[in-house]
Amino acid sequence: MSGWARGQFQADYEQRIDFDTLRTSRLERARAAMREQGVDAVFVWRDENVRYLSSLRAIMIQYRASTTYGVFMHRDGDPVLFLSSGELARAERDMPWIRGLVPIPIMDEAGLVEEVVREKVRPVFAEHGVLDGKVALDAMTFQQHRAYDRHLAQVEWVDGDALMNAVRRVKVPQEIALLEEVTALADAVVASGTEAVRAGVRECEVSAAATHTLFRLGGEFGHLASPFVASGERMAPPTRFPTDKIIRHGDLVFMDIGASWNGYFADVGRTVICGKPSPDQSRIYRAVYESLQAGLAAIRPGARCSDVARAFRLEAERHDLADRFINLFIGHGIGCAPTEHPFVGETMPGADDPILEAGMVLALEPLIWAEGVRGGGGVRIEDMVVVTETGAHVMSRAPYDDGLLG
Repeated sequence: MSGWARGQFQADYEQRIDFDTLRTSRLERARAAMREQGVDAVFVWRDENVRYLSSLRAIMIQYRASTTYGVFMHRDGDPVLFLSSGELARAERDMPWIRGLVPIPIMDEAGLVEEVVREKVRPVFAEHGVLDGKVALDAMTFQQHRAYDRHLAQVEWVDGDALMNAVRRVKVPQEIALLEEVTALADAVVASGTEAVRAGVRECEVSAAATHTLFRLGGEFGHLASPFVASGERMAPPTRFPTDKIIRHGDLVFMDIGASWNGYFADVGRTVICGKPSPDQSRIYRAVYESLQAGLAAIRPGARCSDVARAFRLEAERHDLADRFINLFIGHGIGCAPTEHPFVGETMPGADDPILEAGMVLALEPLIWAEGVRGGGGVRIEDMVVVTETGAHVMSRAPYDDGLLG
């Protein structure tokens, strides 16, 4: 693909994203992983895995992951989609690539879960010959666990979350083209948010202006369930949602709203100044900017995530701010999930340290904050990056703040 966003519409005058090819490529990656790991089938319920294997776009009810939509797929077969009965008629009409559709309720009540597993899930497993097979499962509730024990007692369950994370980690060319498009949308969201920043405007108004652009341009939803807009002292430490705080002259203003389009996420964040920055604000901003550039320079196939994190921290040390990073990772994978493997600079013990490969897509987001700075001393800058054979290709193009760079 071209390495830039051509446009989201269909066109007869040039080759754009081929969604049939995209769906076929994703299924082949999943089947190959199952064969390689000796798994007979996957049975997935996490939103990102359901979208990856089925392309289902459906109403999203918050706090309902793993109870509303699921996909079963044999390693030699096609997806069977378990979906809300409210989506069945539309899926039958609009999703010809899915031949198996199984309507289910929201699987919260014990009786409903019992009925679905006994009367709908077990027959699918039996039809595909995996009642005593090895099946990769990514998520379940306690009620599901109990019903599986009763009605699928001979199944050997293995880690489907790890399997699907590995499948989704490296993107195929059609995915990267799609991520270029959603990054262009996220850049537009940042532009509208930036234009709304002025003294006397509330954080929630900046969020509203940016979110209006997100939906005007056809986005499905943002990177976050609640937009992250914070100004002034609310960025030290970060308040990671918009409030009724009035933005004032001299405030730093951070926005991180992102976008989702056709099942893929972009995560672009920018800090801007309302008015003129103080020397301390400019110093912190430059430290974050230069640590981001150092991290970008460290990205290449064969490097480890820890190598990239080290580059970030060494540059921040040069500014005497390495101890002021937020206690969180500095970057993360992104695709059908807004935050996915691999993670760069995770601070908690037990984190993986994977090797970067060409085709991985990352959101790099260093955040440094210092207390006691008038107008706020918290800065984050976030870019979307694809790992190529020659290094990092930055997909996001939202401008950095020249007033803060000095």
